[in-house]
Amino acid sequence: MQRAAALVRRGCCPRTLGPWGRSQSSAAAEASAVLKVRPERSRRERILTLESMNPQVKAVEYAVRGPIVLKAGEIELELQRGIKKPFTEVIRANIGDAHAMGQQPITFLRQVMALCTYPNLLDSPSFPEDAKKRARRILQACGGNSLGSYSASQGVNCIREDVAAYITRRDGGVPADPDNIYLTTGASDGISTILKILVSGGGKSRTGVMIPIPQYPLYSAVISELDAIQVNYYLDEDNCWALNVNELRRAVRQAKEHCNPKVLCIINPGNPTGQVQSRKCIEDVIHFAWEEKLFLLADEVYQDNVYSPDCKFHSFKKVLYEMGPEYSSNVELASFHSTSKGYMGECGYRGGYMEVINLHPEIKGQLVKLLSVRLCPPVSGQAAMDIVVNPPVPGEESFEQFSREKESVLGNLAKKAKLTEDLFNQVPGIHCNPLQGAMYAFPRIFIPTKAMEAAQAHKMAPDMFYCMKLLEETGICVVPGSGFGQREGTYHFRMTILPPVEKLKTVLQKVKDFHIKFLEKYA
Repeated sequence: MQRAAALVRRGCCPRTLGPWGRSQSSAAAEASAVLKVRPERSRRERILTLESMNPQVKAVEYAVRGPIVLKAGEIELELQRGIKKPFTEVIRANIGDAHAMGQQPITFLRQVMALCTYPNLLDSPSFPEDAKKRARRILQACGGNSLGSYSASQGVNCIREDVAAYITRRDGGVPADPDNIYLTTGASDGISTILKILVSGGGKSRTGVMIPIPQYPLYSAVISELDAIQVNYYLDEDNCWALNVNELRRAVRQAKEHCNPKVLCIINPGNPTGQVQSRKCIEDVIHFAWEEKLFLLADEVYQDNVYSPDCKFHSFKKVLYEMGPEYSSNVELASFHSTSKGYMGECGYRGGYMEVINLHPEIKGQLVKLLSVRLCPPVSGQAAMDIVVNPPVPGEESFEQFSREKESVLGNLAKKAKLTEDLFNQVPGIHCNPLQGAMYAFPRIFIPTKAMEAAQAHKMAPDMFYCMKLLEETGICVVPGSGFGQREGTYHFRMTILPPVEKLKTVLQKVKDFHIKFLEKYA
């Protein structure tokens, strides 16, 4: 059809020979005849539409990269085109992306990664021997001595061994088996994989997954995608976002009326709330899981990010073992860690691991089968995870610099956590609990009735309306609390504390000025 139309267009040159030795006029006549025989058809309907697509995917929401972030991208393009705004840049405080916020990479980690990526550098005197030693060990475990080869689906064996050794050191000698370690594409991959294998049943027997509210939206997104039942339990905002076992009991009792609660998810330290759970709380949660026969998921990606002097990170694995064999031999637990947070901030490598204990041997086979479908996690991410769990030790030449850089990052985060809490609590209509850990503030904000009416008119949740106005007037991008879940009638936003101190002070001052004007406008 297209060729015929082209021939018609070229028919104005009758003396020119066509590609087959015929005149263009005869070719044009032939084309016209073809067009008459084959009339133009209307475009066929699309096979994939919003109505025909997978409804579970349509139900997925992920607030951290939701509508407000799309709006931030539009504003950045407008700034690039020279459109005037009351600010000169968009500050993306919506996500815990450390390096994007200016945090410098840990030198030792990048040295080993450079050596693994380009092994010719192993001959260079510019790299320390302890970095070369780790790079050689990783490369020797890779097919063809290259990060570009596939690994086993469960991950590179020597890296899983290093992860197990790290867990044993961290937990004061509690043993870890490399066979229970699964390397993942960030912690998110591990969480979604375990949930995929856990969800089953239909109707009232459909799997219920208990998640904290506020929660990290990955959980609600995966639950929607798997068509599982979300079972909310609320953290106690008036008690520094503590987890109360009585609230767990309420949630599971009500859930049993319409589903089969089978999974209990814990985020410690908390995201977005920043609380660090006490050992007593963890013991209570483990006992509850044992009592109710729940599979425990412990999201521990912020285990290095503890700032409050009164708090300490306790892993669920360690506490479980110390509670005795009745618990340690029976409670099924998957715990997760990542290269993306802590002092490393290596989000882009997508490195992570999960340790799964007390898994039924036949289910272990099913899990490996499921993982094998995606072949393996990125081997570069696996290598980055290895450096996190196998850092320089005293006596090695990189130890002092590594320790200095690590302490600098964590020390700065602790200062910024206190600064953020103090400055927010000076603003009328904002209350911020202590930031005990992680890397976010989740302040509660007062929204006047007139602002809620304006939000309703714009078909927005009140805190979405607030955050959108904050973005449009100051260029600061934060995530509304409704994207994480919150008690009805309360409003919050999540903001990362990752910007450099001076920029963070500017951000906090802009939020303060905006909030005061917002209250005045809608009083």
